[in-house]
Amino acid sequence: MANITVTITDTEEKSLQYACLSVQDWTDNVVKERARKAGDEIIDKLVKHCNENEIAMAVGRDAQITQAYDLGIVDTAYNLSLVPDEF
Repeated sequence: MANITVTITDTEEKSLQYACLSVQDWTDNVVKERARKAGDEIIDKLVKHCNENEIAMAVGRDAQITQAYDLGIVDTAYNLSLVPDEF
């Protein structure tokens, strides 16, 4: 499991304390929700690819996301940013 650290200024913390009950809970929720949405996008791409190519899909969300990476259907944003533009 990954640990992610976010550093904010005292003023940013005060601002967030105004907007939410728990800065940590709010931050955790934002990150987890974005991860959920990205996972949904990955699984949508996997379903399409597997259906078009008659490939059996892995069972379970974790296995499906791993399968999408293993099949090269998706890659990390970092890796994709290293690919030079072909234009």
